[in-house]
Amino acid sequence: MDNDQQVNFLEDQEQFDENDEYEQTMGRQFESVVVIKDEKGEVQKKYTLTIQIIKANYEKPYLGGLKNKKSGALLHHAFAQTNQYRREHKEKNHRDTQTHFESTKSTIMMREFGTQMEKEDLFIDLRNDRNFEPKLYFTSEMWEERREEAALFIQRLIRGWFARRRTNALRQKKQQLQNEQLEKEEDFRRQEEVRHKKEIERRTNPRTKEDFQILYEELELWRTTEIARIKSSAMSEEEKRAALKQVLNKETDLLQTIDRLKIIANQKNKDEKINKFLKSISDPKKWLRKSDGRFTEVHTLYTTRARELMDIYNGLKQRKLSLDERLDILVNTKWTVKEWDCNLTREIVDLIDREADMLNRGRPEPSLEGLRQRLQNLFLQFIETPEFNPEAARFQKIPYEILKSTS
Repeated sequence: MDNDQQVNFLEDQEQFDENDEYEQTMGRQFESVVVIKDEKGEVQKKYTLTIQIIKANYEKPYLGGLKNKKSGALLHHAFAQTNQYRREHKEKNHRDTQTHFESTKSTIMMREFGTQMEKEDLFIDLRNDRNFEPKLYFTSEMWEERREEAALFIQRLIRGWFARRRTNALRQKKQQLQNEQLEKEEDFRRQEEVRHKKEIERRTNPRTKEDFQILYEELELWRTTEIARIKSSAMSEEEKRAALKQVLNKETDLLQTIDRLKIIANQKNKDEKINKFLKSISDPKKWLRKSDGRFTEVHTLYTTRARELMDIYNGLKQRKLSLDERLDILVNTKWTVKEWDCNLTREIVDLIDREADMLNRGRPEPSLEGLRQRLQNLFLQFIETPEFNPEAARFQKIPYEILKSTS
């Protein structure tokens, strides 16, 4: 029957007496009307049930009362007020039990014992006798007290073990936190040292635009501070003008120093940019291998050509070489660029011939610095041209064909 349906049973109005009327109605039948309603109370179905009363022909066994310790309910008759389940026990046969042989045996002691009291005409040797004295009687109260003492002793040991284990865990946790704190402090100190060294390096050897901006800002702050200090001092006008003149001279020297650092930084940045470019065009191609995920490096004709040009350029940059070594580098460069005939290659060949002629005449190296720098720049331009170095086409912002068609 569904939950949303309600069943109302209309029972007969007859009341039976426990003795007379109940015995008379045994075997009678009753009709009960069952009405099924929905949630709104409307009747959906109605039918009649026939109920027959059957008198039991056996006496209920008395199994004693029953009290539920959980709910406290008191049941006066266990058989009538509890559910009974039929239990079937299978017949079991055991060989050792059904085939056991019984036997009766008698035993005769090897020595007879008896009790004899000493008297006037009888002497009993008591030298081998032992006297037994009963100890203190161990009562149940003493046994319970001993059990309680033993239980308390065990509890003390267990609680002490739990306390020591918890203390050790807290001590280890505290030590771990201290170690983590020390590591954090050490990392912070190390980072501060690195940052401090970086700030000092940015001021002593500036490389970027931000580094020079910091120098200019600090110089301006120093200048304004010095001027304000001089003007607010109690010096005379002559002394103030002399102090301001010293500040101006020092500011001029500092600006010149910053300009020199800027020239050095530009040269270093230019060299790094050139080295990065040469390394990029001479690096081998990397192909991904799908089996193990590693890269395979492959040198092509273009990368090999770019590496040869990079080696020649690095050779031209070297200083303090012997005469024969310098001439070998110049000859190798000359034969490399003579493969093409254009204004750039002719100018490079002309500079190589001029340097070789001056070296043969014994001119000192400082007098050749300008010529070597010009030769170095022209050869770098030769490397950057895709017509002579096809690998350089990847780094051209404007395609070489467009530049060649517009020139």
